[in-house]
Parts: sequence; structure tokens; C-alpha cells
Amino acid sequence: MKTVAIIGSGSWGVALGVHLASLGNNIKIWSFDEEEMRIINEEKACKFLKGVHIPENIHCFLDFKEVIEGADFIIHVTPSKFTRNIFKQYKQYVGNKPVIICSKGFEKETLKTLDEVIKDELPEARVGALSGPSHAEEVSIAIPTALVIASQEQEIIDMVQDTFMNEHMRIYASNDVKGVELGGALKNIIAFCAGVASGIGLGDNTFAALITRGLVEITNLGVALGGKRETFYGLSGLGDLIVTCLSEHSRNRRAGKLIGQGKTLEEARKEIGMVIESIDNIDVAYELGKIHKIEMPIVETVYDVIYNKLDPKEAVDRLMTREKKMEY
Repeated sequence: MKTVAIIGSGSWGVALGVHLASLGNNIKIWSFDEEEMRIINEEKACKFLKGVHIPENIHCFLDFKEVIEGADFIIHVTPSKFTRNIFKQYKQYVGNKPVIICSKGFEKETLKTLDEVIKDELPEARVGALSGPSHAEEVSIAIPTALVIASQEQEIIDMVQDTFMNEHMRIYASNDVKGVELGGALKNIIAFCAGVASGIGLGDNTFAALITRGLVEITNLGVALGGKRETFYGLSGLGDLIVTCLSEHSRNRRAGKLIGQGKTLEEARKEIGMVIESIDNIDVAYELGKIHKIEMPIVETVYDVIYNKLDPKEAVDRLMTREKKMEY
């Protein structure tokens, strides 16, 4: 059994903690919020996961040192925009412990993936990325889930597979850290678009087209950024894209749906009540597409919906009336 440090007390961090605790591991969660800590420790609950009981072998703290010292490895699961700042605060305690990135997104200011952010701050860091089609609400109640762990170190891959796997969770392996990270980050943007389509009342044909053509855009940009093409047709690409585009569990889809229904960005953020990674990352994908000269009509169009007040119905017309072309 392992002692695992989880940096982040949101729904995904707690869900992973519940899963690992159910296997007998000792779980220490860091939270920035004293009330969240109290709810986890005293009420044995999580305000983001209604009805989920927190096992006795999960404890929450406000102090990084208390969480990380004695841990076998670290799960980093904070919103992407906070990754650098939070990692700076605890990197002094990391030592040789592997850092498993479970957040999905970019650093907006630098356009970097999160493994690059970690390496910027601690070049000797041992890094892995865990991603795939997984809603916290389902993982926390042991619904069968498959994920992929990517690392350049076989020892990290083996450790994560051995620690996480049981009849409720299957972990596949990859050495394509960049591709696994990019699949998880970019799919949120297409899920936001799926929400917009739902909000304006479009149907299954539209969702199928959006997922398929969205995958092409994700793959082309991801390969340009250093990922392997096949990775984007696996769990962290196509798999995560399907579950995020089609499920009401997805806060990215729900946010897009609110925009499609005529809500403002501020109203959508308020109603969702949690960080919406897609909104934070749309302009990153837009800029990266321009830099690498990748044709990304879906990303470019949703960028205009968000930042240039393009009407969502006009956005659909724009995409549907583009000049004719070959599929590949």
C-alpha cells in the first residue's frame, strides 16, 4: 500500500483519492480552502460530489509539507492556470517523488503544457500524465473506467498501474506524455462547442460531425506540438472527447450549452461554479494554431463566439458553408 499526496481538493482530486483509498492506500489531500478541509475531515463529504462518502483513510490539510512528506508520489490536480504558482509553493518538498499530472489544460501566458510548466520550475522532476475519459462523479462511485498513464520512466508507469488498477479501473500505458496531455487539454474546447450546439437545439448528426472533425483539429495541432498521431485516437484523445462532448457531467459542455442559450460568459461561469478549462484554453489553442499554421475552423469559430460576440447560430452557418474540400 502507498501513501499518496493529492494536490487539489476539487471533484477530480477527491474522486481519485476515494478510489485509491478504497484499495487501502493512505491518502493526504491538500486544499487551499479551510471550509473544504473541514467538510472532508469532519463531515467525510465533498461539496462537489454529492452523496459520496469519504473513507477514513483520507485526510485533508492546508499545509503542503504535511501532505507531501512521507508520500510515495504526488498527484497534481489543480486548475491549469494555477499550476505554476501552486507548484512553486511545494516544489521544495518534492525530492525524488514522481509528480503525476491529472489536470487538463495549458498555461495561458506561455502556451506551455503542464509538464513543461513543472519542468520549468523543477528540471529534475520525475513526471507522468494520467488522463482519459473519466468523470469524477462516476469514478467516485466505482463505475468502470479506463485511463492512460504516460511517462518516459517505466518505473512511474508500473507504479501507477500497480497502485490504481482493480476491477473498477484499468490503466493503459504510454510513453507519449505530450500527446496524452494535449488530448486531455484540447478536447475540452470541442466539448464546449458540443454544449453550444445543444444550447441552440441541434441534433445527433451535428454532434457526430463535431466530434469527428474536432478530432481532426485536435490531432493535427497535437502532432505539430510533438504528440504521436495514434495517441489522439486513444483514451486521452477520442475517448475523452466522446465522454466530454456527450455527458451532462461535463462542466465544459454545460458551459457551452449556457452560452448557446444566450447566457453571458460571466453568467455561465457563475452557474457552473467551478473552473471551466475550455474557456481558459480556447485562446491558447487559437494562438497555437496560428503559430503552427494548422487549419482549425471549429476552434477559430468558437474563439469568435467567445471573444468577438459571434452569434452561435451564425457560427454554425459559417462552418457549414465553408468551401468544399477532401475529408483527408
